[in-house]
Amino acid sequence: MCLAIPAKIESIENGVAQCRVGEGETFVTASLMLLDGEAALGDYVIIHAGFALRKLDLLEAQQSLAILRELADAYDEVQRKYEQEELDRAKA
Repeated sequence: MCLAIPAKIESIENGVAQCRVGEGETFVTASLMLLDGEAALGDYVIIHAGFALRKLDLLEAQQSLAILRELADAYDEVQRKYEQEELDRAKA
């Protein structure tokens, strides 16, 4: 399964952007060749398979990142529960 992720353009060189995902230090590289119109520093874009597909406004980017964080947190919770069940079984 592939996800398209929202990211903020931090730099652009030769039609390729370095984009920050969320508030952390995760960066992705994305070609801007598929975008309608020009992209600028500070723009938010949705990225899939190395391509910026479209621009997002700040609110849409924040909402998308919040949903992705919720999914990641839910996965972590399920994973911890599974690991604890495995440990409990091993002790029995």
